[in-house]
Amino acid sequence: MNRRLTALTGSAVLALTALLPAAAHAEGAAKPDPTKPGATVPGTNRKITAAQANACFVWQGGVTAAGGHHFSDPTATTPPTVPDDWTDAGVFKPGQIRLSARQTIEPDISGTDRYGYVVIGDALYYSYYQVYGDGTIDNQSLSRVGGGWGSFTFLETSEYESPDNAPKKIYRSTSYALRNDGVLFRWDMGAKGWRSTGSYKGFSAVKTMTLIAKTPTYDTFLANTRGGALYTIRIPSASPMKPIVKQVRTRTWQGFETLSAMGCGNYGSLLLAVDKDTDKSYLYAVGHANGLSTVIQSRGEVKADFNDPVSFRWVPIPVYDTANGD
Repeated sequence: MNRRLTALTGSAVLALTALLPAAAHAEGAAKPDPTKPGATVPGTNRKITAAQANACFVWQGGVTAAGGHHFSDPTATTPPTVPDDWTDAGVFKPGQIRLSARQTIEPDISGTDRYGYVVIGDALYYSYYQVYGDGTIDNQSLSRVGGGWGSFTFLETSEYESPDNAPKKIYRSTSYALRNDGVLFRWDMGAKGWRSTGSYKGFSAVKTMTLIAKTPTYDTFLANTRGGALYTIRIPSASPMKPIVKQVRTRTWQGFETLSAMGCGNYGSLLLAVDKDTDKSYLYAVGHANGLSTVIQSRGEVKADFNDPVSFRWVPIPVYDTANGD
């Protein structure tokens, strides 16, 4: 079962009233982890090998200029490789999508469900469609959530779900958006709709950011600035919203328009950094966040095209989308 939403209309970004589906994924038997060896690579018939899983990879996504959904998996082999690269055409209209949060790929009996939040013009929408085993796209829908999104430059969601064998089941669903004046907004996405849980000024220097940690009590982003610095922004789930900002590097990171991280190992992340101006992309192994002492190791340039007009990260269902970078 996907987290498909039944939307109501709304006009103010801080008062969105979309009804969201139940917090947990399908009841009953646990689904296999789609990021482990033996699982099928999304959009292909190929199986993830042990070597690829051990090397770590990023499920990078994009919306192409023609409106297709792009998938690639830059992998930290030596040198870096991209074993899979495909595009599903006709998901959106050309140039329709302005921003995209992470998009979920959830296995279904007949193929996969794919869903997540996107911004079209001034409005936020929930996007959903199915892809059958033969590649056919069906049941496409865009459900309007609310307006007021014309001035936002970044959108992301964080869904934390404790492991199936955890003594206490925890689910938390949060959304973040950065406005062009440097104010970072936060919402809780509960069963009764989007509820504003705070905002914080002071992020006007941020160029882009990526989620590297999600826990029951906080989320952490890795962000670069136009001046070249790299920071972690830890946001406790408690109210009022009070981010904890720590510098990780002081210079050289200003060229990247896209940062995209996926969990690697127990306490780190594999980071894809894309400079769209030069069409150069690089992989970095990033250790557990520790301010200026954070270990960052270059894994080399990725010879692939990540220049889609809109970038995001594909994710499995929350229980398998681990992020322990802080």
